[in-house]
Amino acid sequence: MSRSELTASMFSFWRTLTIPRTASGTAADFFFLPRQTSVLYPNRKCSGKRYNVPPSAEFVARVSGIPTMAKLPFQETADGLDAAFIGVPIDTGTSNRPGARFGPRQIRVESAMLRSYNSGTRAAPYESLMVADIGDVNVNVYDLKDTCKRIREAYRKILATGCIPLTMGGDHTIAYPILQAVAEKHGPVGLIHVDAHADTSDVVLGEKIGHGTPFRRCVEEGLLDCKRVVQIGLRGSGYSPDSYEWSRAQGFRVVQAEEFWFKSLAPVMAEVRGQMGGGPVYLSFDIDALDPGFAPGTGTPEIAGLTPIQGVEIIRGCRGLNLVGCDLVEVSPPYDTTGNTALTGANLLFEMLCVLPKMKYY
Repeated sequence: MSRSELTASMFSFWRTLTIPRTASGTAADFFFLPRQTSVLYPNRKCSGKRYNVPPSAEFVARVSGIPTMAKLPFQETADGLDAAFIGVPIDTGTSNRPGARFGPRQIRVESAMLRSYNSGTRAAPYESLMVADIGDVNVNVYDLKDTCKRIREAYRKILATGCIPLTMGGDHTIAYPILQAVAEKHGPVGLIHVDAHADTSDVVLGEKIGHGTPFRRCVEEGLLDCKRVVQIGLRGSGYSPDSYEWSRAQGFRVVQAEEFWFKSLAPVMAEVRGQMGGGPVYLSFDIDALDPGFAPGTGTPEIAGLTPIQGVEIIRGCRGLNLVGCDLVEVSPPYDTTGNTALTGANLLFEMLCVLPKMKYY
């Protein structure tokens, strides 16, 4: 058998593999049962639906196979899914270092390190939700406005199925067309925006569409419930004495990085949950919110930022919210010489999956 035939056979095996419920009732129990050849996926107790379960690295080498997010199955549409990972590979809206168009690809590669359960929160995403990787939006790398149209149309289709999108960017421009589609379905949404920058510029170099302008455009179009918007991690030099004056004037809560140096963000997130209430919420996480000492592979790095621990605190603090979509943007692999920025992005996306509605916790 050739190497390509062997790879195809392996993936066919994992797509059709079923895992039986055991006395303890966990998907992982399969991997400790000798001589199992036919087992059932974990079942949703009420509906009897079955779920996609990534292969364990105890039996399938991480370096093998075609990279998908968390080694989940690939499917072409969001039909039948509760949540889906989707890539938007653009950096046409970038103002400084390019390379974010390669972000989704590298995040998928590094996501081979992910396992099925969240050891910190005891979340069991693959016993709770049907999840798959649905590939990338077919962007136009020569035309940013056309790309925004393509993104908006793609997300309309995804959201129409009832699926929650978990997006791998791409530069932060993508949040604008995604939120156009999200607000079309849910109405104005709350926003938890984690970033070094406010991304509320009006015009940059004569252009109104770019990675520094998405949330200005969202406010103008009524996509956001401005009393339920919080921006966390903002910092760096500015073009005016108060770079965040416009955000505050709209009713946004602004939490600058200096406010929680050497502190936990858990108390802030308790307040944010109260601010968001029970309405729909979108989570947008720019990897440059993290200090470049931890995440150097990004386009517009700013020193003195969040730690990965604080980033995880923010996402875990979203548990219980009505999340209708999430993104992780601005990973630029050409500046990520160790792969650790993409690895961090993959883990943050997994944390997002683990706080979605209907999540099961042990």
